[in-house]
Amino acid sequence: MMNYISRPPGDQETAPAVRAENLTVVRGSRTVLRSLGFTVPRGRITGLLGPSGCGKSTLMRAVAGTQAGITGTLEVLGRPAGHPALRTRIGYVTQAPSVFDDLTVRQNLDYFAAILAPGRASSDRRHETVTRALADVDLTPHADALAGTLSGGQRSRVSLAVALLGTPELLVLDEPTVGLDPVLRRDLWALFHSLAADRGATLLVSSHVMDEAERCDRLLLMREGRALADDTPDALRTRTGSETVEEAFLHLVDEATATTRAKETSR
Repeated sequence: MMNYISRPPGDQETAPAVRAENLTVVRGSRTVLRSLGFTVPRGRITGLLGPSGCGKSTLMRAVAGTQAGITGTLEVLGRPAGHPALRTRIGYVTQAPSVFDDLTVRQNLDYFAAILAPGRASSDRRHETVTRALADVDLTPHADALAGTLSGGQRSRVSLAVALLGTPELLVLDEPTVGLDPVLRRDLWALFHSLAADRGATLLVSSHVMDEAERCDRLLLMREGRALADDTPDALRTRTGSETVEEAFLHLVDEATATTRAKETSR
């Protein structure tokens, strides 16, 4: 079962954006996440990196409050993960674009904007919000195109625009740049840094592409459901004597493998 720590209201603003302790997820007979402990600082970009199948998406769902079978402690923006008060404070983008193919890009955003603020936002205010989100992801020229006619990369950007509608404090982005061309990847990372630096947003971005690690302020490296490291890129390179984060990751994998074998041999 999940363990929660009651904090005074003021602490909710100064606590890390995400804090996990002994976080474990079991699905059937498989343990997907194994006693993870880490923090995600506010107003920064934290990269969640590791090979496919290491548990990144499961961890993303846990932070977003949509993952079942969780034990341990997981606090998000000072509250238990999945708390109703977090619904409008978190933007979550899954790997598969979540859009309606028979609606235009603008109609998709207008629909989700109405859900986010039912009966509260005027038509003019909602139009401004949608227009801003379109500009953020560079989809203004495609605003009136049916979502079903867009490329895969464009559809992914529509999902990102939906997540940006409520100006969330925490953005949880599950491999948002997979399959995108280098120019678009560069532009999206520029947007991510702008969201953190200019708007104070916290971003948790997953990827299995190690060169994207260099774009993050902090890294959580994972393998087989375990956390290999939770530190800055510079600190990881220094710690392992590596020139790149990819080399550092491979060093940590070898180190963990050697430790496991040593334990097995000593039994």
